[in-house]
Amino acid sequence: MSKVELTNMCMIYDRTNNRVLVQERVKSWKGIAFPGGHVEDGESIVDSIIREIKEETGLTISELEPCGIIYRFNDQTDDKYFVFNYRTETFSGELLKETDEGKVFWVNKEDLLKLKLSEGFKDRLPMFFDRRYSEGFGTWNDHSISELKFR
Repeated sequence: MSKVELTNMCMIYDRTNNRVLVQERVKSWKGIAFPGGHVEDGESIVDSIIREIKEETGLTISELEPCGIIYRFNDQTDDKYFVFNYRTETFSGELLKETDEGKVFWVNKEDLLKLKLSEGFKDRLPMFFDRRYSEGFGTWNDHSISELKFR
């Protein structure tokens, strides 16, 4: 039987200082990306991103704007992996410096591409910044992973 895995990611943008909050991931998808995590059973997608951001950054977010979905399909097992992407400029609280998921810190929006980003994260940035795409789709299996195709 195939599995469906639901995850989320959120770009928190500080417009006043033109910076975004990033996480230096150490567990999975290593490198710099926006914070996020898994949707738990019985939890709404929006509630899951609010919870994950609080756990991983210490911040409370609201006024979430959906900005696209990443969908990966395993062409051998029929497993499905979804990432629901959001952005917000509304946040409060005290930023944690680090959790077991990795360090979190603000970076100037223009300096983001100078960092060691998680593999494939750069390709997703137009979803968050430009509102250019609503979907990224690709396949994977034990032997290969395709590039995401964006629409």
